[in-house]
Amino acid sequence: MSIFAFDLDDRGQPIQVWETVVDGDEPGAVEEAKELAKDHAGTLVVKREGHPAVGEEGAPIIVFQTGRIGDFD
Repeated sequence: MSIFAFDLDDRGQPIQVWETVVDGDEPGAVEEAKELAKDHAGTLVVKREGHPAVGEEGAPIIVFQTGRIGDFD
């Protein structure tokens, strides 16, 4: 599961400024994203099915989103 934070650039467009990968549970990741939302324009929690350790990742599934978000990997 990944948590992303976004800020606005000088044109008001959301850009990714922070990402972390967490091994914890989904509710914990959502709580962390809600805390980050206090200081950023938007936050996002994404999970992927598959086995990333061996290069198998499915399409991203958005678990939580708030505020303005932009592109993410």
